[in-house]
Amino acid sequence: MPRDSFVHLHLHTEYSLLDGAIRMKELMKKAAEFEMPAVAVTDHGNLFGAIEFYQEATNAGIKPIIGCEAYVAPRSHKDRAISLRDAAYHFTLLAENELGYRNLVKLISTAHLDGFHYRPRIDKELLSQHSAGLIGLSGCLAGEVNSAIQANNIERAKQVAAEYRDILSAENFFVEMHDHGIEEQRQCNRVLPRIARDLGVGIVAANDVHFLHRADHNAHDVMLCIGTGKMVQDQSRMRYAPELYFKSPAEMSEVFKDFL
Repeated sequence: MPRDSFVHLHLHTEYSLLDGAIRMKELMKKAAEFEMPAVAVTDHGNLFGAIEFYQEATNAGIKPIIGCEAYVAPRSHKDRAISLRDAAYHFTLLAENELGYRNLVKLISTAHLDGFHYRPRIDKELLSQHSAGLIGLSGCLAGEVNSAIQANNIERAKQVAAEYRDILSAENFFVEMHDHGIEEQRQCNRVLPRIARDLGVGIVAANDVHFLHRADHNAHDVMLCIGTGKMVQDQSRMRYAPELYFKSPAEMSEVFKDFL
């Protein structure tokens, strides 16, 4: 793959209900415009869009990478004696092949049927039972690795990353880096390359895409308010950075130029 090529591996469509704002046909047009050979969809806790995604990508001549931003319970996925805040960490899963897809379906189905507590959840033991054919990325700021770094517990962050490496293998687990101009991300990015090096795993640059164009940010912000039951003018509500759009390979290279 050329140096200036890039594939988005963390992306939310309209199937990340009231959180993602990307339609499949428009996604394929944008990926083709940027001459991307493949694209992943990793909706929150579900595979609702997998079939449509596969069909649209195949029709567009783009390799579909079916994935999910899974919710991982800190203990058992059946443990419901915890608050919403502590209920789950985010973790990015991608199907490498048909076996991986089948295991992803099993994991997400179990998450909904047995692990639902605020969100559909799996746990590390369940993941270890159905890890074949899956690739894992350490996730966003709400991931367990990054949460430990934000708490200044670097040893815990390295321990968690090692657990995922051992579950998925060093070849199929990657440290995931984002940069939307958020200081907490930069704090994590100062540590993550060292963890990856120490554990012998790779690094993935991602953009946690939630909308297609930068200009879509305001409309997405309104949708986010609908999903969280907040008013736009509420200063204390959750907000997303305008950088969570489908960036071009050149834009992603510029963001992560210090790591190339």
